[in-house]
Amino acid sequence: MKRYDLRGHKENFIPRLVEIMNNDIADEENGIFIFEIGDFSSVQNVADAVKENNWTLMNSLKFNEVDWTVVVKKVKPATEEVQETESN
Repeated sequence: MKRYDLRGHKENFIPRLVEIMNNDIADEENGIFIFEIGDFSSVQNVADAVKENNWTLMNSLKFNEVDWTVVVKKVKPATEEVQETESN
């Protein structure tokens, strides 16, 4: 589990969150992110990014008057089984 402070990115933190999840968080590991909520659209943007990337939103809570914290789990991609067919 790793923690990241994205408050310095203001409302434009989603690209950084996605970059961190893709590059720094291992499969089945959680990332904890803190960001400024502003008008609360940022919370929906996180939920949308999590869904688009097939991750799991484990927790989402208001940290204080201006900050929000989310816990995102990077789910291991499902493996596709290739079935071999025998030819006679």
